[in-house]
Amino acid sequence: MAKHHPDLVMCRKQPGIAIGRLCEKCDGKCVICDSFVNPSTIVHTCDECNYGSFEGRCVVCGGVGVTDAYYCRECVQMGKDRDGCPKIVNLGSTKTDLFYERKKYGFKKR
Repeated sequence: MAKHHPDLVMCRKQPGIAIGRLCEKCDGKCVICDSFVNPSTIVHTCDECNYGSFEGRCVVCGGVGVTDAYYCRECVQMGKDRDGCPKIVNLGSTKTDLFYERKKYGFKKR
């Protein structure tokens, strides 16, 4: 997700012992490059990203976490798994624009 949306910001703090989770929609993706191939190393998040209501949430979209998150083999080889906590901390301009556009025209979610 973060590879295709450059406006998304990752936490990048020192990861702790908490294991990152993924929702059903994001299940099987690498959290860095969005590939579905060769899951290799399990994702660890920082303590702040796994505290309170954020506990067990999806690392990519913030939904209810169902499965453990993994880095793909290519990201592990390039060392991207050592860059810090991969949790997305902002919504991104596209999702924010969609929210205000729906509010403007009065559309509601089904």
